[in-house]
Amino acid sequence: MITWKNHFLYLVDYQHWANDKLFECLDKLSDEARKRDEGLFFKSIHGTANHLLVNNQLWFGRLKGEAQESRSDQQLHEEWRELKQALRQTVRHTQHWLQAQPPEFFEGELHFHSGSGMEHVNWVHDVLTHFATHYAHHRGQIAAIATKLGAPIPEMDFIYYRRDMQDSLANSRFSAAG
Repeated sequence: MITWKNHFLYLVDYQHWANDKLFECLDKLSDEARKRDEGLFFKSIHGTANHLLVNNQLWFGRLKGEAQESRSDQQLHEEWRELKQALRQTVRHTQHWLQAQPPEFFEGELHFHSGSGMEHVNWVHDVLTHFATHYAHHRGQIAAIATKLGAPIPEMDFIYYRRDMQDSLANSRFSAAG
């Protein structure tokens, strides 16, 4: 039986994998295309990817018990390369931090204040589920616009991640037996 901890470590690793799959395709678009207002809530591909970074930092801070001052539309990186790198780093940092947490952390409650000052209490596993589905939601929006703009979009579903991981494990075992 899989633990909450292992489940969420898989999901955070999946976020990293899926982001990289999407970035490969988005790199084929011009900077102007990535920044063009396409009617998304955060206007553009770049704006939506930036929102993922801000949101990751916001929820990660809440998980660590640190007050967060950022707004969900705050622009952190104007350059695409810097934005991608920051997203990669923050997802990996989140993953390493979660790895260091005891199993009971994942069954606890999270108390925090929203940007409007309202106090909230949520289960940590619900917050982490939101974290994962929020990424998938916005990656889907980005993928739809990128497809419209002519970028090739890979399969980013969780099952493809698991298959890639299983193939990598099988290849490493084969190489080790070599």
